[in-house]
Amino acid sequence: MVHQHRQGEGDLRELRKEVDLARILAHAKKKGVGIWLWAHWDAVDKHLEEVFANFQKWGVAGVKIDFMERDDQAMVDFYQRVAESAARHQLLLDFHGGYKPTGQSRTWPNVLTHESVMGMEYLKWSARTTATHNTVIPFTRMLAGPLDYTPGGMRNMRPADFVPQYEGPPVPHTRAHQLALYVIFESALQMLADDPAAYRGVKELPFLKAVPAAWDETRGLLGRPGRFAVVARRSGSDWYLGAITNGDERELEIPLDFLPAGGYSAQGGQTLTNPPRRTRAPNPSPDNPS
Repeated sequence: MVHQHRQGEGDLRELRKEVDLARILAHAKKKGVGIWLWAHWDAVDKHLEEVFANFQKWGVAGVKIDFMERDDQAMVDFYQRVAESAARHQLLLDFHGGYKPTGQSRTWPNVLTHESVMGMEYLKWSARTTATHNTVIPFTRMLAGPLDYTPGGMRNMRPADFVPQYEGPPVPHTRAHQLALYVIFESALQMLADDPAAYRGVKELPFLKAVPAAWDETRGLLGRPGRFAVVARRSGSDWYLGAITNGDERELEIPLDFLPAGGYSAQGGQTLTNPPRRTRAPNPSPDNPS
């Protein structure tokens, strides 16, 4: 598609010559993979029906719409028009760079998630998305509905050694912390935020493949904003339990008396007490995946 970062640029009815979108979509279909496209909201709004009709004809699965960044009456109307049009054209939606959810997905279940949170992308230019910050989100932003936080950072380092960088950004959290976010932070569309090469050969990959994005039951078990949070979610007969702390080491006794009577087996993730020190994380490559 036309690459557009600013309002007023680009036409989503045109294709970039250097991107063979038809071939990408055909290859993805053979692999059983749905392709989402990213777009600036203004480009979507200019030719909404024509653009979404094209996306449906091409076999696009969904659209990540970005840079709304306001919640006035005109923008709220845009959300409604986009959700309705996308549903008619069998497209899923992720409202990125916009206001928090307000229950719209109950009317339009094709609206899977919203950003509306200081998520992982902030680590490209700041150190604000800390472990402490993450323990606050379940008690604040998450009360409004699903959030597109984009977890999954595999280049982990101590907060004291963390240096923001735009290319190949590291994260000042442990891998166990990152995995737990897939359980604690609800989103019907979850992301693997890191470079694909960063996941090659890591022992956490089976969990990332298995963890659901939709749940049948949720239990908030323990927590204190800014200190820790523990959430359990059920998919079918399987329970997933996510626990994060603000960086302070702690032991918690987690109540599991909500589980039905019966026998259970458990698999857990663990993290090195002292993750490796690095002042700068290298960009991943096939020869250096992590």
